[in-house]
Amino acid sequence: MVEAGIEMWLRPEPYPVWKQARRALTGKTPVTLEAERLFAARRPGFVVISEGSGLPSIDLLELCVKKQLAFVLIQHANVEWLWATDDLAKRYRTTLAAAQKCYFVSKSNQQLTEKQIGCELPNAEVVRNPFAVDFNASPAWPRLGPEDELRFACVARLDPTAKGQDILLEALARPSWADRAWRLSLYGDGPMRDSLERLSRRLGLFNRVSLAGHVGVEEIWASNHVLVMPSRYEGLPLAMVEAMLCGRPVIATDVAGHSEVIEDGVTGFLADAPTVSSMANALERFWARRSEARGIGAAASKSIRQLVPPDPVRVFSEKIKEEYRSATRHHS
Repeated sequence: MVEAGIEMWLRPEPYPVWKQARRALTGKTPVTLEAERLFAARRPGFVVISEGSGLPSIDLLELCVKKQLAFVLIQHANVEWLWATDDLAKRYRTTLAAAQKCYFVSKSNQQLTEKQIGCELPNAEVVRNPFAVDFNASPAWPRLGPEDELRFACVARLDPTAKGQDILLEALARPSWADRAWRLSLYGDGPMRDSLERLSRRLGLFNRVSLAGHVGVEEIWASNHVLVMPSRYEGLPLAMVEAMLCGRPVIATDVAGHSEVIEDGVTGFLADAPTVSSMANALERFWARRSEARGIGAAASKSIRQLVPPDPVRVFSEKIKEEYRSATRHHS
């Protein structure tokens, strides 16, 4: 997309076989090969690299540095157990220092990256991603009397490697939940849908767990009481921000940016770690206070509006435009 002299590009998927073969010969990632083609066809005035998890390929960053291109990076997640070797960390220290800005969606992700590469990033800044619900959303609270069924929602792609749905299922399979009135809906889709369905059957939960697919945000919260995010790693989930905007409490693992928006026991409940026992403990603490769920959700609604802007797209666009103007002044 080109607007106001800013060129942004997204990684094409899937990659042709010939590109995979060429990578074996050149050692370059497919995204870097695509970038080389794009840069040869038209030298961009500004490059925005958006990375879904961890850092982008080092050869892509080095390509931008070599061609003296002004660029910024936005990192949407990071993984605790993926560390660079010493040589690779040194290369990242050099290339990230050359970026005009290194944006992160949570302070925790920024700090983890700095730990992994071995230095602080003075050009780092935390930004917020756009959410798919009105900032002033206020869906009605579903009925929840003493005899009513508590309805949990887990809103995430069906990928337990990152999102940890298996942790949640195993926690709810514990004996203490057998005689309680509850239901769990897994919203979203992904590559492990069948595996999660099979796991729910094996745990004896299939009659209480439904795989609901993609549903609109306000529709989800018109019929559910609480969001559960049992993630193993994250950035700052949009589903969490959206649930809080809709006045719903959140039960989540204490990873990445979760603790930056959830105050434990006030706006939600944090599991100490992405383990079954920790998630089970957080669920039990919520269950003991389930009569307060609506009030906790109201506190979450008030809190999140102090932490995210009403229009994150406009805010980030203005930041990118300013970085572009700064780059133009520097090179003129």
